[in-house]
Amino acid sequence: MTEDVDAFRASALAFLTANAPLRTNLTDAARGVGDDAIGLLDGHADRTAEAASLQRGRDWRRHVFDCGFGWLGGPPALGGAGRSPQLDEEYRLLERAFDVPDQQPFATGTHLVAPAILANGSEDVQQRFLPGLYRGDLVACQLLSEPEAGSDLAGLHTRAMRDGGDWIVSGQKVWTSQAHLADVGQLLARTDQDAPKHRGLTMFLVDMRSPGVTVRPLRQMTGETHFNEVFLDDVRVPDANRVGPLGSGWSAVMATLMAERAAVGSGAANSAVDPVARLIELARHRGALDDARVRQRLATAHINAELRRFLGLRLEGAVAAGRPIGPEGPILKLLFAQQGRSCGDLAGDLLGPSLVADTGEWGTFAWARWVTGAPMLRIAGGTDEIQRNTLAERSLSLPKEPQQKEPSR
Repeated sequence: MTEDVDAFRASALAFLTANAPLRTNLTDAARGVGDDAIGLLDGHADRTAEAASLQRGRDWRRHVFDCGFGWLGGPPALGGAGRSPQLDEEYRLLERAFDVPDQQPFATGTHLVAPAILANGSEDVQQRFLPGLYRGDLVACQLLSEPEAGSDLAGLHTRAMRDGGDWIVSGQKVWTSQAHLADVGQLLARTDQDAPKHRGLTMFLVDMRSPGVTVRPLRQMTGETHFNEVFLDDVRVPDANRVGPLGSGWSAVMATLMAERAAVGSGAANSAVDPVARLIELARHRGALDDARVRQRLATAHINAELRRFLGLRLEGAVAAGRPIGPEGPILKLLFAQQGRSCGDLAGDLLGPSLVADTGEWGTFAWARWVTGAPMLRIAGGTDEIQRNTLAERSLSLPKEPQQKEPSR
C-alpha cells in the first residue's frame, strides 16, 4: 500500500470519535458487565425491532459514506474514494471499537454481491446498484441455493425465459439470508435449457418487491428467522438488470462463492464479542482453569482463532494485490465450522444444565444460542464436504472422486 496508513487511521479515528461512543464490552475483562449475548448470526425475533435496527444502520452507513469512509477503494465515478482497497478493511477494524448501529445487513451487498457487479456488470448496472449497496440505500440477498439442487448449485431449476426486453423468472430458492429485508436479490437462473448445466446459467439483479416474489421465513433452532425461502412466480426482470453476458453466470458466481466462504470463515473475528475470551472467563468463573484438559481445549480454540486471523490477513493481501481468492476461503470456513462446534462443546461441559435451563445467571444460558447456531457453519457457503473437495481438486490437484452411475431401470 502506497498510502500513509497511520495518517488514514488518525483521520478515521477522528471521524469515529466525533460521531460514536467507544464500546464498553469488547472483552469479558469485567464479567457480568453489559449484554451477555453470544451468537453466530445477528437476528431479531421481533420484526418491528429488526426494522428499527435496520433503519438505524442505514442512517449510520449513509453518514459514513457521505463523509468519505463508506467505499474507500471504490472508483470515484461510482461514489468511491479512489483510494487503496485495503483502507476499507482498516476502517472496519477501527469501527468495531465503537458502538455504532448494526452493519451486518449490508455485508452481503458490499462483500459478496458488489464485487460480482464490479467485475461482470455493465457500466449502467454498476451506476444503478453499486453506490446504493455501499451507501446502505440497498440491502442485498443472494438467490442461489435451491431445494432440489443441494450442494450442486449448477443443478438449479429456476428458469428465466426471454420476453422482449425482459425475462420471466420462475422457481424457488432456499436458505436466503435476510431476504425479508432485502431490496435487491442476486439471482442465478437457467437461461439455456439445452446448454451443459454450468454454461446455461446467467446472473440477474431482481427487485425483491416485484410482483411474484414471495418470501417465507425459516425458523432456526435459535428461534430466529435469519433465513428464508423465496418463491419466484413469473417475476419480470428487465434485461438491463442482467450481470454479464448470457451464459456467464457460473463464472460470475464462483468469485462470489469464494468470497462468501471467506466471509463465513472469518465471521467471529468480525464480532465485538470474542468467543474464546468469553470461554476463558467462563472457565475462570467455574473454577476450571486449573484443569489441564480445559486449558488444552482453550489453547486449541485460541490457536484456531489466530490461524483464521493470519489467513484473513493473507487473503486481504491477495485481494489488495488483485489476485483471485484461493484456498484461503475454504480453509477459513472449515476452521470456523470446527471452532463453532468445539467452543459450543466446551461451553456445554463447563455449564452443564445451565446451558439449557435459564437460571438468570450472566453468561450461562446465553451460550445456548451459540450451540444451536453452530451446525449452520457446516452448511452456509457450501458444506464441509464441498470445501474439502474444492481444496483437494483445485488446490492439491488430486483426482476427482468417481461419479456414481444411476442404477439401470
